[in-house]
Amino acid sequence: MTTETDWGGAPSVLRMILGRQLEELRTRAGLSYAEAGAALGVSHSTIRRMEAAKVARLRLADAEKLLQVYGVTGRQEIDTFLQSVREANKRGWWHAYRDVVPDWLAAYLSLEQAAVQIRGYENQFVHGLLQTEDYARALLTTADPHASAEATERRVALRMRRQELLARPGPPRLWVVMDETVLRWPVGGPEVMRAQIDHLIEVSRLPHVTVQLMPFANGPHPALRAGTFHLFRFRAPELPDIAYLGGLVGALYLDKPEDVVVYLEALDRLSAQAASARRTESLLGALRKEW
Repeated sequence: MTTETDWGGAPSVLRMILGRQLEELRTRAGLSYAEAGAALGVSHSTIRRMEAAKVARLRLADAEKLLQVYGVTGRQEIDTFLQSVREANKRGWWHAYRDVVPDWLAAYLSLEQAAVQIRGYENQFVHGLLQTEDYARALLTTADPHASAEATERRVALRMRRQELLARPGPPRLWVVMDETVLRWPVGGPEVMRAQIDHLIEVSRLPHVTVQLMPFANGPHPALRAGTFHLFRFRAPELPDIAYLGGLVGALYLDKPEDVVVYLEALDRLSAQAASARRTESLLGALRKEW
């Protein structure tokens, strides 16, 4: 069992790692969910939820007891695991925005903050990590016209805070493919759109950011029926790639390899069919003139 406590991940993602490690230890010990639950004095469903990271927090006493039941006896190994549990139980920075962050979005933020690679396809809007403040404000106001001005500003502030990960040491690799439609929709008006395109050109020159545009002239492409989706890859070997599909009132997260590979292959084909990064910068300049 190996557990790193300084990996820089977000708390709920760390719970996913710990859950998978507990599952591996239980399996190696030859115990069923029911047997592990009996040893801990809980139901088999509680053990399942712990392993699936569907508990709000892991109790230190429960984690230590399970390690002992699973045959982990080394004090240093146990202490390292328990330190990871303490880290996993900490609240993410986005907890300060809990008034405007639904549970499904909190999960997304955790993945985003922990990923070493973020790939995405956008068919309507600029990726959230690449939006200007004025573009985000115009978009969020339109998306939820019944929200108070205060709530909208809180969401804008959250979106801007998310973008700090691109400037941190060791930032994730961000690779986004966008339909030309994204920059044709008049979000906020011409001035906002010109500034947004300028920002895209600037940020796309960062060594860890790639932006590709899918021009109308390229015709149909592999993601026409998919809608917006994102793929996350992590440093921790315990975590598989995860695909995110957003919706109006929730989100779907896929981690089964046979599901994720469908979206990975679609992104690979999109990237091959879309304009190159250099060509995209030229197209962005042309679109800016039209605004």
